[in-house]
Amino acid sequence: MSKVADRNLVVGLDIGTSRVKAVVGEMLTDGGVSIVGVGSHPSRGMDKGGVNDLNLVVQSVQRAVDEMELMADCKVSSVFLSVSGRHVQCQNENGMVPINNKEVTQDDVDNVIHAARSVPIAAERRLLHVLPQDFTIDVQEKIKNPVGMSGVRMEAEVHIVTCADDMAKNLVKCVERCGLHGDQLIFSALASSYAVLTDDEKELGVCVVDIGGGTIDIVIYAEGAIRHTAVIPVAGNQITSDIAKIFRTPISHAEEIKINYACALKDLVRMDESIEVPSVGGRPARAMSRHTLAEVIEPRYQELFELVLEEIKASGLEEQIAAGVVLTGGTAKMEGAVEFAEEIFQMPVRTGSPMGVKGLSEYVEDPTYATAVGLLQYGKMDLVSKQSSKEKSTESLWHRLQSFFKGEF
Repeated sequence: MSKVADRNLVVGLDIGTSRVKAVVGEMLTDGGVSIVGVGSHPSRGMDKGGVNDLNLVVQSVQRAVDEMELMADCKVSSVFLSVSGRHVQCQNENGMVPINNKEVTQDDVDNVIHAARSVPIAAERRLLHVLPQDFTIDVQEKIKNPVGMSGVRMEAEVHIVTCADDMAKNLVKCVERCGLHGDQLIFSALASSYAVLTDDEKELGVCVVDIGGGTIDIVIYAEGAIRHTAVIPVAGNQITSDIAKIFRTPISHAEEIKINYACALKDLVRMDESIEVPSVGGRPARAMSRHTLAEVIEPRYQELFELVLEEIKASGLEEQIAAGVVLTGGTAKMEGAVEFAEEIFQMPVRTGSPMGVKGLSEYVEDPTYATAVGLLQYGKMDLVSKQSSKEKSTESLWHRLQSFFKGEF
């Protein structure tokens, strides 16, 4: 098996409530990512984004990673890991610094971002992301890249995402027990947005709604920057539970029925369509109307979409989402979900699948892989950024040495 370092690989690991998905990609010279291995396994031991049985999660992660490594013919050592759950919180902050030498340098940008992030954070919380929104130099506002501009004072607005430290440690522990190192924790919806959005949508204003098994993760972009993030702790598993209880069928069969036959809008289902529903306790299977199934599911989808709409309104950004809503995640795939969402949100809605990937793209062109592929995109940018910083540091050291010797001789 080849090593990661030899092939310049990056790995995304999405430990969801329903499935664990592992994707490994090779960084290309043109800046793209080529998918070389994919692994997926039913998730056990997770509930609403949190670990409730460490050993079961470790087993699920190990099987997904083994499958990915087998396909890619490599042995991985580190991963970019997604995190979700009601413990994830966000806040917008700002900071201000004087500009040295009258012209903005990258050091000034780093300093103002550090000033903005220097807000007190509770000891039990972990800082996940500090995402720059806009810069202001003196009276010039809404600057995206201030480097090289002249001024006296610079202000930065940033979006800060935090999570519960204990929750994060439990996820990292699961990964470490599989012999892997967690490079970085990334909020799930942020990762998904890197995979499913276009630059035009980010600029116009768009809301990504990642509906998984246990949580709905939300991220809102406006004017090219992230303005709001949130997690709603109800999602697709609630629909599966409703089907199991009302149709008196085991949870595993209820999940199959949801995936294969469910529709979010009953008006899209003919009255004469029927499906076979397995019974519990060895009783014979029964024929049920697919229209009845849709009648059970529609109120639940309405509830989920109304919770999302409440969150959008609470953010105060409803009027800034000109590009509408992008639904992604496994529960977004259901027939009728987009049409129903457009009725509720009263704005354009589309389903988001990973875009711009090469290699084994047919394995991941599905909303369920949005977070895992987004982790690859995030990881690629992170590695490129670190490489660039390393080169600048080496260049700076070389200039200092040259200056020293010029001064000496």
